[in-house]
Amino acid sequence: MSQDDKSPASRGQAVRAAAARALVPVITDRGSLASLDDSQVALRDRGFLRALCYGVCRTLPRLEALASELLRSPFKSRDADIQALLLLGIYQLLYLRVPAHAAVGETAGAARVLDKAWATRVLNGCLRRLQRESSKLQGKVDRDPCVALLHPAWLLKWLRRSWPEDWREIAIANNQPGPMTLRVNRRQCDREAYRERLLAAGLESTLCQHAPDGLTLAESCDVDALPGFREGVVSVQDEAAQLAVELMGPVLAPRPGARVLDACCAPGGKTAHLLEVFDVDVTALDSDASRLARAEATLSRLGLTARLIHADASGLEWWDQSMFNAILLDAPCSGTGVIRRHPDIKRLRRPEDIRELATLQARLLDNLWQTLAPGGTLLYATCSVLPEENADQIKAFLARTPDAVATTPEQVAWGRPAGAGRQLLPMENGHDGFFYARLLKQS
Repeated sequence: MSQDDKSPASRGQAVRAAAARALVPVITDRGSLASLDDSQVALRDRGFLRALCYGVCRTLPRLEALASELLRSPFKSRDADIQALLLLGIYQLLYLRVPAHAAVGETAGAARVLDKAWATRVLNGCLRRLQRESSKLQGKVDRDPCVALLHPAWLLKWLRRSWPEDWREIAIANNQPGPMTLRVNRRQCDREAYRERLLAAGLESTLCQHAPDGLTLAESCDVDALPGFREGVVSVQDEAAQLAVELMGPVLAPRPGARVLDACCAPGGKTAHLLEVFDVDVTALDSDASRLARAEATLSRLGLTARLIHADASGLEWWDQSMFNAILLDAPCSGTGVIRRHPDIKRLRRPEDIRELATLQARLLDNLWQTLAPGGTLLYATCSVLPEENADQIKAFLARTPDAVATTPEQVAWGRPAGAGRQLLPMENGHDGFFYARLLKQS
């Protein structure tokens, strides 16, 4: 019998059990939601599955604090799936418009789907107690700022140190789901015309303030609902990420056929945007074969062509010794500017990760600078808000690289000065957190 043929009650338990299984790697610090497989549940339940998993990750510090209050003793490590069910039940009661009887009954019943019927009574008892004592328990756990702001202590400390005037707003923005922003393929359509197509399809949007190809939807939707998506008319890309092409415009606009390298290119959004806007020869490389395949699929959908290479940009084995006129280095980073889209980052990142990433970023900068022609430009980008990966990184690079000079524009309407670069912080209903620094290689 297919998932769609099951009764609504068993479907409700099945989707919650699937969510619990998906959350176990996250709450046990062994994996992320990147490989979330929604094919195990009915088609109509996939949106709910994703909402459950991402919502729990977004609010995890608070859910775990409440779970500790509700349990007499913690579950054994082998019962992490039952812990995940408890977190799912708490999340539904506090954050979703799910009827309380379904949040309690279906979540507790999902323990049977996991072959742990003994846990049904425990889950029922905990969730019903939360219903009775919700205000008291929430008030108690929210005395801890890490719980109230839904961030680990180390990250709040680093945000406060880095952005003493903005750290709280950054944390609040991180806790809100990011809007769905589109990039219109200007080779096929302009955004005003596409906005009319969206409206005809019942989808409202607003023009992005800073990205000339960008539109932000009033409500997110499946990409298949976007007119012309399969034909390559439009892509999904945050406004901050679209600014890479704007920064490379003065370098590439008058240079048809320029050789451009997109290092660390996957999943291919910026590669595609470069090809949509400029007549350039793009080489795109990435060390992750599966993610590079996604870039290839993106270019195929858009009808664009680039030279794709599976290689590590921190080495030079892939390079044919022909210099590049421009390089885009969208460097591996902590992702602290896109937590709202990947909330499991709050759980999985550690302070030592930042130091390791900063070391890798420095190695990439030094290595790729060798492949840049004199007079060429390298655009350094991260989706981080931490100076260690951004302003401090570029300051150190400039200090050890005599022929490098910063050309990051100062007179732009977005972001704020950050050393030799420019920093965007995540904004509620706006763009993600991003950093850019444009560097010229002197002749």
